Amino acid sequence: MDGLSNNNNSPFRGLGGAAYLFGWNPQKFEWADIDKDIARLTTGQKVEDSWSVASYKSIKPVDRAYVVRVGVEPKGIFASGYVSSEPFLASHKGRTYHRINIEFDVLLNPDKEPILNLNILKTGALADQNWTPQASGISIRPQLVEELEGVWLDFLGEHPKFGVM
Repeated sequence: MDGLSNNNNSPFRGLGGAAYLFGWNPQKFEWADIDKDIARLTTGQKVEDSWSVASYKSIKPVDRAYVVRVGVEPKGIFASGYVSSEPFLASHKGRTYHRINIEFDVLLNPDKEPILNLNILKTGALADQNWTPQASGISIRPQLVEELEGVWLDFLGEHPKFGVM
């Protein structure tokens, strides 16, 4: 996947940039086209989607984004990318809320392949972060950002889809 090679040379890594955690609960929102989106990303096409964001006052384009599956097993991070828009208002069922766009660089199907599970995310310093938030688009603690990126890249390096297994 082209996204992974770009990810290994990510300008984000080591810059102390901001990162945000977005939640996806398949019980509340079906991602019917996830396999098509994965195939598009694998062939180098742009995959972008909008997500609700709680930290709309501080988030900005090029911030790092991680998406965690919550609600059902397996739970954990299954996608990453970069914020690709300024926050904007959207309405759904009479409720107005803030959203941003994420351009994905990695997307895994949690029902079909390994993801970075909560057991790993709840070890060491990373245990200080809430990995199953009630709100989507929360800030990841600044002191954990580089460690999370390193753990994510190590995980992907050993993943059957990307690694040298």
